[in-house]
Amino acid sequence: MVKYISLILSIILFSVKTTLSINPPLETRVYDEYIRSLQVRTTDKPEGVIGVPVLAMNSPEGIIIEFDRLTEDRDYMRYSLTHCDREWRPDALIALEYLDGFNEGTIEDYELSQGTSVHYVHYRLVIPNNEVRPTISGNYVVKIYPENNPDEVWVTVRFCLCENTAAIGGTWSGRTDIDYNHGHQQLELRANVEQAHVRDYFNDLALVIEQNGIPSTSRTLTKPMRISASSLIYEHQPELIFEGSNEYRRFETVSKNYNPMGVENIEYAAPYYRYRLYVDTPRSAQSYIYDQTLSGGYIVRNADNVTPDPLVSSVESDYGIVYYELEMPQMPMQDIYIVSDATQFRIDDTSKMIYDNETGRYTKAMLLKQGAYSYQYIARDQRTGRISTSITEGNHYETSNQYDMRLYHRIPGERYDRLIGASSFKTTNF
Repeated sequence: MVKYISLILSIILFSVKTTLSINPPLETRVYDEYIRSLQVRTTDKPEGVIGVPVLAMNSPEGIIIEFDRLTEDRDYMRYSLTHCDREWRPDALIALEYLDGFNEGTIEDYELSQGTSVHYVHYRLVIPNNEVRPTISGNYVVKIYPENNPDEVWVTVRFCLCENTAAIGGTWSGRTDIDYNHGHQQLELRANVEQAHVRDYFNDLALVIEQNGIPSTSRTLTKPMRISASSLIYEHQPELIFEGSNEYRRFETVSKNYNPMGVENIEYAAPYYRYRLYVDTPRSAQSYIYDQTLSGGYIVRNADNVTPDPLVSSVESDYGIVYYELEMPQMPMQDIYIVSDATQFRIDDTSKMIYDNETGRYTKAMLLKQGAYSYQYIARDQRTGRISTSITEGNHYETSNQYDMRLYHRIPGERYDRLIGASSFKTTNF
């Protein structure tokens, strides 16, 4: 009997592992090589914000998705929505359970580029709209694909709908459980769930935290440390301690006529303008210096425009190749990546740098739209997969970091994770 039960448990465990490998988390990601400059935010936020956009249920605002495709003419594209669990895996719901209307629409808002050396078409999609309207809270992923081939996904985009029945607040300190005002930041979070009607505080909730919109920094806490009345308190838990990192570096490619901030020289070799940045060096041994940046975000901007209108910049800003160089010895068993919303904060070949033995530098070239950019260099251990800024940027407890928090509630018997609360805050001493 014991052997039989063990066999059944082994089959179940294998089935769960197989399901997770077959259904990996969906990401904000570009799959088509011609699509560039993907930006996602709520309609009430400015360009350059980072993190998964969260929209309140019944809000008059919407989720805006913008991107370019480097073609001469319009492509006919459609989109659909998928409801996901808190780990961004598609759940078992069918479209009728989370949408009002059909689960498919056409992207009709587009405009051709004007006066650029690189031709493209700029697309814009706002959700909800007359075709698609989500009806329940939780995680959603928008899939964008060519009209004649729904199986060829070009773009996936994350966003959330929140019930706002839980209020989340937080504080931070450089005095952590592992060091004192040195290289880490420790959070203390409090969630008031009085209006959320939670029955089991220790089994029905999950709190997800991300630093600076980077998916690979995501932490999940399934239990609070303690409870005070209807407030859940998360404190002195390892998941609440983050590397402090450093302020983001920045540069601008806003003009073709002069060298903007961070650019050493510009040259034109058809069909691209080429922006060579000043050579960077590691900052791990340097003292902390405050700088107000976009924390990895970017803003499309063209200083040569007569009208400083974002809608004009979106179609009159050109594309150019940006050359990054980081001068440092080659790090054994470490890969170096550029972290930025320009690559959706992905730690993969999209952002991986190559070491040039002749120059002694890590290098990377990216095709980017004119604008103001912020970025960091991050190292990934080839053995463990762990990422860190310690050898490239240094870690400082004073750094201004953004922490995004989302509280999920799975009611027993329900088939999806509700999002009952979401908030963000920045750490700063200035």
